[in-house]
This record gives sequence, C-alpha cells and structure tokens, in this order.
Amino acid sequence: MTPLVKAFFDEATNTVSYVARDPQSSACAIIDPVLDFDHASGRTNTASADIIISWITEQALTLDWVLESHVHADHLSAAPYLQEKLGGKIGIGANITVVQDTFGKVFNEGTEFQRDGSQFDALLSHGDSFNIGQMQADVLHTPGHTPACMTYVIGDAAFVGDTLFMPDFGTARCDFPGGSSAQLYASIQKILALPDETRIFVCHDYKAPGRDEFAWETTVGEQKALNVHIGNGRSIEDFTKMRDSRDATLGMPKLILPSLQVNMRAGQMPEPDEQGDVFLKLPINKI
Repeated sequence: MTPLVKAFFDEATNTVSYVARDPQSSACAIIDPVLDFDHASGRTNTASADIIISWITEQALTLDWVLESHVHADHLSAAPYLQEKLGGKIGIGANITVVQDTFGKVFNEGTEFQRDGSQFDALLSHGDSFNIGQMQADVLHTPGHTPACMTYVIGDAAFVGDTLFMPDFGTARCDFPGGSSAQLYASIQKILALPDETRIFVCHDYKAPGRDEFAWETTVGEQKALNVHIGNGRSIEDFTKMRDSRDATLGMPKLILPSLQVNMRAGQMPEPDEQGDVFLKLPINKI
C-alpha cells in the first residue's frame, strides 16, 4: 500500500506536518500538526492548522487519526483544535507517561495533573497496528530523542518524527531529560531495517550547509548510505561519542518551555484560573 502524502511546512518552527491519505478511501491521518504561538506576546493562532483543515475539506477527506510522534519541544501541537474541527482520535506513544512524570515535576504540576496519558485517545506501543481507512499503520517505538518517540510505518512510508533528519543533516539531539544517544542508535537501526525503498518523512528541516531548499522526504536506502551521523555502518561507539559531544554545544529550543507544558497535555492548555485566564510556567534553572 502506498499512501498519498501531503506535506505542510511551517517555516517559523521548521516543522513539517503531514496528511497521509488512503488511496482507496477518503480516510486520512494528520501527523505532528502545529499550533502557531508568538513567544513574545503569549498569543496563539490557528493559521497553520487552518491550512491543513482547508486542504482536507477541499479533498473531501475524513480524519481518522491525529498522530504525535513525540512530545515536541519546538512547537505547540494543534491536535485538539483539529479534532474539534474534523474529528478523529489523538494518538501518541505509551511512554508519554514517562514524559509526563518527568516534566510534571519540572513544572511543579501537582497531583491535579494526570500522569497516565489519559489526555490522549490512544496510547500506542511497539508492535501495535491500527487502520487508516483500508491502510494498516504499524508502530515502532524509537526512543532516544525522548522516551516516547514513535515511528509510524504506513505502507511504504515511515514518519520518523525527530529521530532522523535529512541525510545531509543527520540525527536528533539526545540531551533532553530521558534522552539517550545509545537508545537513539538502536532506534535508528529499527528504521534502517525497513526495505531500502521505504519513504522516510522527517519532522524538521533546517537546510544543511550547501543546500538552498527545504527538504523532508528521503528513503531508508539513502539514509543508510548517506546520513552524515549514522550512515555507512557507523558504530555505536563512534555515534554516541559524536552525538553526546555535539549535544553539549546546543542551546535549548526557543519554545521548549511552553511546548512541553502544552504537548504533554495532548495540545491542551493548563486549566484556567477562577477568572478564566490561562498561564504557562517559567521554571528557573530546571532544564
């Protein structure tokens, strides 16, 4: 089965969201949607999500799933807004509970914040399968960047989240709480074990040096041969040394603090106060 894939690139966060469509029905899934957020003003808007909604409506599609590859640290999720407008279930990896426990403490969320993943409609585990119309989607647990990272294999397409970037840009950072370069190496091997012709769709692109255009589609074969961090059979020892050294030089993503608070709640904002106002926290020296 070859799903029809439509990409939507958000240049403000360098995020690629996707609609994967069953070619034999009207069913589709959205992967990693973006809620626009202005950090300086604290204001959200739905322009990026509305573009996806307009396209799905124009194509007369039915939304079965909104799939999160992980709890993103660089953008807020538009999953609940899309669900409100189009329906479908919101799914994420079952290890979201680990992420919720970790960051529930970081943000001092207290006992009222549920750490059982109940904010999501489906918690998915390695080896699970589900349907998008007549297409079967298979679930790979691919931790390393975060404990809950998932790859969704839909026919000949693999949506890998932040695990891999384009071959000329490499692989995901592993220095967030719960991250592990050794785990990332093992996770990437799961992806590279797929057939060489499998299409890989990455969640971000930053235009590697020497490349003038944004790109987000590659193949397993290209990653195995050309990925600058993991390709050509690089050993786990070389990879972890490179990854850990590189991560030590990286700053935190601009939207990490608002993103984590919202995304661990399946894209919902924290509960409003008695006046109906919503606040996000700014923990000091915690991350």
